[in-house]
Amino acid sequence: MHDKKFLSKLSLPVGSMVTMDRAYNFYRQFSRWTEEGVFFATRQKIKVIETLYQYTQAYQEEKKKAYVITEEHIHQTYKDGKEQKSLCLRRVIYRDEKGRTYQFITNNWAITAEEVALIYKYRWMIELVFKKLKQNFQLHFLYSDTENGIKTQIWCTLIAHLLLNVIRRLSKTKKAFSTIAALIRIHLISHLDVKWVVTEARRAYAKRSISKNKSPTAIQLNLF
Repeated sequence: MHDKKFLSKLSLPVGSMVTMDRAYNFYRQFSRWTEEGVFFATRQKIKVIETLYQYTQAYQEEKKKAYVITEEHIHQTYKDGKEQKSLCLRRVIYRDEKGRTYQFITNNWAITAEEVALIYKYRWMIELVFKKLKQNFQLHFLYSDTENGIKTQIWCTLIAHLLLNVIRRLSKTKKAFSTIAALIRIHLISHLDVKWVVTEARRAYAKRSISKNKSPTAIQLNLF
């Protein structure tokens, strides 16, 4: 079942802001949220028109500068059963620091266009955190099938993630988070200072050079 089918089951308070990727473009649900006073911000599933590409090319020389290209008032049509309906939305076309162009749609008219892009950026940061959790902790499978067991495992993972970030900040190391997680996992039952483990320990032992000279050493000769 696609994740967007669960959107209709969410019970959100008035004034909530929901943000998601463009794979969740579900305008019928967006219309219901608008009627309920729930806001959303997401990317739109259409291509940027050629004139906008020409517009952005004039600014390609301005490196590391993000700005709003244009802001539009659009009416998006969608089907609700057999009935054709229209939803009034706000579209923001935005260029980031790397020159990439994004199109965002929202039903919130009070915030600025820059804040619409910032909300989506925060969503991406949250997604990166969950990606980090799945890569470095045992979240690719669940130990329990009960709701309480699943919540306990997720909360333990979040606590471990927070503690490792605290250790990383205190040790002032430049090592990757995955390296720190591996080092802590290796020395978890060792009586070692955690900061020393992060700064001094290594994920693998150094390779020992094996001499190819098979002639007997002086000590071996004295044995005869």
